[in-house]
Amino acid sequence: MSDMITADLVDLDLSADTKEAAARALAERMVVQGRVTDLDGFLADVAAREAQMPTGLDGGIGFPHCRSEHVTEPTLAFGRSVDGVDFGAADGPADLIFLIAAPAGADDAHLTILSSLARQLMNAEFTDALRSVGDASAAAALIRGEEPTGAGGVSEDASVNASEGAEDSVAVSAAASAETATGSPDERSDEPGRPFRIVAVTSCPTGIAHTYMAAESLENAGREAGVEVAVETQGSAGFTRLDPALIEAADGVILAHDVPVREKDRFAGKPTVDTGVKAAINRPAELIGEVRGKAARGEVTAAGSAGATPVERGGGSGEGYGTKLRVWLMSGVSYMVPFVAAGGLLIALGFAIGGYEINKAPSVMDHFVWSQADSWAALLFQIGGVAFAFLVPVLAGYIAYGMADRPGLVPGFVGGSIALTINAGFLGGLAAGLISGAVVLAIQRVRIPAALRGIMPVVVIPLISSAVVGFLMFVVIGKPIASAQKAMTDWLSDLSGANAILLGALLGLMMCFDLGGPVNKVAYAFATAGIAVSDPSDSAMKIMAAVMAAGMVPPLAMALATTVRSKLFNAAERENGKAAWVLGASFISEGAIPFAAADPLRVIPSSMVGGAVTGALSMAFGATLRAPHGGIFVVPLIGNPLLYLVAIAAGVCVTTALVIVLKGLRKPAPGVAAPGPGGADPSASAPGAKQPVAA
Repeated sequence: MSDMITADLVDLDLSADTKEAAARALAERMVVQGRVTDLDGFLADVAAREAQMPTGLDGGIGFPHCRSEHVTEPTLAFGRSVDGVDFGAADGPADLIFLIAAPAGADDAHLTILSSLARQLMNAEFTDALRSVGDASAAAALIRGEEPTGAGGVSEDASVNASEGAEDSVAVSAAASAETATGSPDERSDEPGRPFRIVAVTSCPTGIAHTYMAAESLENAGREAGVEVAVETQGSAGFTRLDPALIEAADGVILAHDVPVREKDRFAGKPTVDTGVKAAINRPAELIGEVRGKAARGEVTAAGSAGATPVERGGGSGEGYGTKLRVWLMSGVSYMVPFVAAGGLLIALGFAIGGYEINKAPSVMDHFVWSQADSWAALLFQIGGVAFAFLVPVLAGYIAYGMADRPGLVPGFVGGSIALTINAGFLGGLAAGLISGAVVLAIQRVRIPAALRGIMPVVVIPLISSAVVGFLMFVVIGKPIASAQKAMTDWLSDLSGANAILLGALLGLMMCFDLGGPVNKVAYAFATAGIAVSDPSDSAMKIMAAVMAAGMVPPLAMALATTVRSKLFNAAERENGKAAWVLGASFISEGAIPFAAADPLRVIPSSMVGGAVTGALSMAFGATLRAPHGGIFVVPLIGNPLLYLVAIAAGVCVTTALVIVLKGLRKPAPGVAAPGPGGADPSASAPGAKQPVAA
């Protein structure tokens, strides 16, 4: 590690008061040493990683890190803060701050060393030594492992071989487990004198820090509890699979991850706790107790259900029902959106080529003339209609998938198709998905003899869950939901005047609240559900027009603001502004995310006001839209296109003006001078300047 950190990369009197300022101060040292080529670009990558998950750890540690194309070689900078800097840890600010910079293509040896440092941060002696060290050279030496191990250091050889030693210990444990493992997991956990055995997987988006900290934390907690814990770290340096014999001998599984677990089916059929990686760092003893409790109750995962991603697993351990419900619904909507885009644009092309009467054309199987434009228009329209027909089944199927993983797909799709059959529409799809997931989860809680577990996911669960969901949808709740759907459709059809304008404003606020997030997707799904029929009502097309117009406002406004008042934005934001023109024109609201992430208190409210103005004006002008996507490229399909563009322009101007005014009122960070007459970028030297997050 001698080439990764030197005394010049250590600041024992870090004065930054925000995590952005701390990262900038340490990154500037890397720039001076030639380790980072583009300060703003690198800090944008750091901020993007921080946006995925805060890097603060209990015990006063901040661990910002990222891979970046602006890094020339693996580098570590260390700062010690007197007042502490908030990195999002539950126990308060961090006083020990490590900034890790890894090249986009860092080699495994360097990443292994960085990973061993992450494990060392779980060592109290090591962190205590860093808090008391007197000068930068000694601190760098301590981190490099040149101090005796009693002082909290680790030798360079030990650092390089740390993960290899862990892999060797896994192999030894596997052999020992294979020799002693007999009988079912329940029987083995009751053997006299035999410790409870847990296998775990840890992984995080970057695979440098949290992955290995979580592993160390679980191993330490296991030793304190008298539990054998073997961890597979799926990090940047690759991973060595746990021995199958060790997995077979295990009594329980802990999956602590924020990216999908690779080869997750290996852990099926075991009592499993599935959570985020930070939970393993902050409360490992609680996770061990939870998996032991599941083993005692005989709760096991079905084949194929272990280790889903955070969206798929329906909320991690300890999350509230509201959070889980949002995740489940977002799972369904996220899988539905591609069907909306593909089907909607095909329908739009059909209308553009063949006119609005193309929906009455006969089936192209019966009549198709290669040389006639109308035949091609009918073909596009009918393909789009088929794609649109999947909307409700896909929504229901993947809501159930988000709750119960693959076993939820069959009843979810069946329930969604029934919702279409009984005209329960979008509301029916939501209900079918939630019911399907709940039914599967209930079935999985029933203790099944080991001999029958193999047929559960293939035969028993699909059969029983589909029958139950079908009965409920056809006989019990289907008719009331269909009535509610019809009532909502009739209400939308009767909207006019002030009510329509208020609805447009509300939808505009929702579209601009989280820029592609759950609230945005709810408004978009509401609009697309209304036009997902062969002959949508005029009100449904007005709603679709208002939603798309409002969604275009934030990126277009940020692009305009960076053009009109470029001095208020740093170099990276000005560069993002160029791309935002195209993204906004294409109805990709996420084009404004870099600006919102860097300055949410100014950008998001401004965007919401502009979106509300555009949504209200679109409804007031009576603009209609048959296509669910496309931005300015589907203007020919918009009713009252000129007034529609006026509504968009008005919202963009409002948002731009508000952002410029609010940013102009912003006080500069302490010690930072205002931009001079030459127009110098105020953020170029501001230690507290926030950086954009990559979309």
